[in-house]
Amino acid sequence: MNEKSAGRIPPWWERGVIYQIYPRSFQDSDGDGVGDLRGIKQRLDYVAALGVDAIWLSPVFPSPMADFGYDVADYTDIEPMFGTIEDFDRLVAAAHRRGLKLLLDFVPNHSSDRHPWFVDSRASKGSAKRDWYIWAPPGPDGGPPNNWISDFGGSSWEWDEASGEYYLHAFLKEQPDLNWRNPDVQAAMFDVMRFWFDRGVDGFRIDVLWHIVKAEGFPDNPVNPYWHDRLGQRDMLIQRHSTDQPEAHAIAAEMRRLADSYGDRLLVGEIFLPNDRLCAWYGNDERPEVHLPFNFALIENAWNAETIGRLVADYEAALPPGGWPNWVYGSHDAARIAARIGEAQARVAAMLLLTLRGTPTLYQGDELGIGRVEIPADRIRDPRELREPGLGLGRDWSRTPMPWTGDAPFAGFSSVEPWLPLNGDWQTRNVANQEADRGSMLWLYRDLLALRRQRTALALGDYQGVSAAGDLLVFDRISGTERLRIALNLGEVETGFVREGACLLSTLGNEADRDVLRPNEGIIIDLGAVA
Repeated sequence: MNEKSAGRIPPWWERGVIYQIYPRSFQDSDGDGVGDLRGIKQRLDYVAALGVDAIWLSPVFPSPMADFGYDVADYTDIEPMFGTIEDFDRLVAAAHRRGLKLLLDFVPNHSSDRHPWFVDSRASKGSAKRDWYIWAPPGPDGGPPNNWISDFGGSSWEWDEASGEYYLHAFLKEQPDLNWRNPDVQAAMFDVMRFWFDRGVDGFRIDVLWHIVKAEGFPDNPVNPYWHDRLGQRDMLIQRHSTDQPEAHAIAAEMRRLADSYGDRLLVGEIFLPNDRLCAWYGNDERPEVHLPFNFALIENAWNAETIGRLVADYEAALPPGGWPNWVYGSHDAARIAARIGEAQARVAAMLLLTLRGTPTLYQGDELGIGRVEIPADRIRDPRELREPGLGLGRDWSRTPMPWTGDAPFAGFSSVEPWLPLNGDWQTRNVANQEADRGSMLWLYRDLLALRRQRTALALGDYQGVSAAGDLLVFDRISGTERLRIALNLGEVETGFVREGACLLSTLGNEADRDVLRPNEGIIIDLGAVA
């Protein structure tokens, strides 16, 4: 809860805001219906005008696209669908000219089964790369070595007839897990990080970081007593032995040491764990690990004042000394915030995300209030939805193309039918329309981000909870003598609230009665100097 020590210059990512771009769906520049690097470059002025500090690109490496880029066939090149390595270099330079940092999605847990390393590994038991992946003989019953379940359902083990062994895949069978207990794998992957740092990349979002080491001996995972048939198969078990192993922390620390050797670089770890185990991934002063272990609490918990007030307090209390918080409520893997809580509350959520202490990450399109997009069954692309349909696990709905205008075919995203359908209301819900409407969701984000830049209390100040009851969530941000109060009505009815200072911003655009918060309203109040 404490503001950073006086006189210390915070790194860019403590003050900053990250904007995630899903390259397939941002802007198509070559008319194939899929977004690309040149398209992203064309839209950088829009991103800069939004007021963010960094862009994070979902994977752009060569890939067969079994899982849309998270099955990497070459870690040191660019997927031709997205462009060339020269296009990437030009994108980095263009981002930097606009004051934007650029983060890449690094996928270290697994590669594609078409990566030359795995092709070599499965060629024979005597291959020099055999131990680069995780192989095991059949279990006593002749089946898989243990009961582990893939994130996409079914066994985590795939039988290889040629060699008479199983290989491990925590995700699709086309995504074999690398063996991070092998020093040669570590060295090769650290070289990958160096390759991109040397090209000017400002950091990495590290995919499924808590997966990278597995328990020796591959013991069975325990049964989840709370599983029910509306959950995916993966959740039938508790991933005790297949994730979050102690040895993984030393690897994260080595990644951090490497990043720190390049100066002001950022590592964000994708880690789905309870607070105590999540915050262990910060490391400590003697052995720091990732700068920001992703905090998904706003995605995973119910949307009400009491729950949010408690989860913020619990998270703040769990942070280690020097650990900087972070928040996110949308991504390429999660249902959009407007789909989860409605467009009216999504405005309140924007104010929450951009006023909590810590580094926020935004997801493309959330600033337009895009909700759930209806996708016909014959256009579903996500392997998770195709393998376990009807459970709400699909991700296509959050990956639809960015709508830029209502006046051009396919919303200005492409000149041809996009790879996924556009939001059904794209002719009215698009960037051009919202730029012209000062009361739009887009302008709310711009105003919030501008205020965050102007007010140190919002960017770096302490957090102090005030109340979390009924529909009302209230907290203060404090820096030096500056105190700002954020009051959020998470309900559909008016609630009493006495405004003790000047209102700097309302999610509804115009200030109403001083003694109430309107339904679905959030406000930021300047309480004046702290005594």
